[in-house]
Amino acid sequence: MAALRPNGMHHIAVTTARMKDQIEYFTDVLGAKLVGFYWMHGTEGAWHAFLELSASSTFALVFHPDVAKIPATLDVTHSRTPGHFCAPGTLQHFAFNVDSDEDLLAMRDRIRSRGIPTFGPIDHGMCKSIYFAGLEGLNLEVSTSATAIDPKVWIEKEVVELAGISPEELERYVNPPAFVATDGPVPQPPFDPSKPHMAYPPEAYKAMLTMPDAQLSAMNDSSAPPAVPAL
Repeated sequence: MAALRPNGMHHIAVTTARMKDQIEYFTDVLGAKLVGFYWMHGTEGAWHAFLELSASSTFALVFHPDVAKIPATLDVTHSRTPGHFCAPGTLQHFAFNVDSDEDLLAMRDRIRSRGIPTFGPIDHGMCKSIYFAGLEGLNLEVSTSATAIDPKVWIEKEVVELAGISPEELERYVNPPAFVATDGPVPQPPFDPSKPHMAYPPEAYKAMLTMPDAQLSAMNDSSAPPAVPAL
């Protein structure tokens, strides 16, 4: 049986105060196709847009009127360039994928034809990349890899040691143990403050942790498409 793990990026969501402008940018500059645009499920007053990159991968945008009130600060909310830093847990840059060097050069031409300065390709060994700016301070990249990344070549001993990773840990990281499914679903674990948690209001979160999966799913079911489609 194949290892159980994610097999790609389904979507990454970026917050925006300029939804129409962002849709214009990603459809025109990158050729992404708008496939979803509706009131965001479970978030009052917010819009959600999905731009298709492939049948299983999209770039998502989230808009709410209050977003414009949140200040953007370089080196805090945004990195200055793909080589600079920002706060933990925030988007530093995003790299889109193409399948060949020819496609990468074609994307560079497409982006430049829209008046967007684009740098590269730069050969990183494990991939080749072009770099350009998006709206609202996004640092964007398009990359291609001729072959899968080889951990025997691209994991550096000095960096592993500086990170405090032991040989035993490295072996586990490179070859994660397979997950053995049980006969039934694994129950929701009890609240453990040492584990990461979503920032719901504390009382609501505690109640959610005690709910059966079916109950929580039924309460938040949003599977029906918009009642009045635009197309």
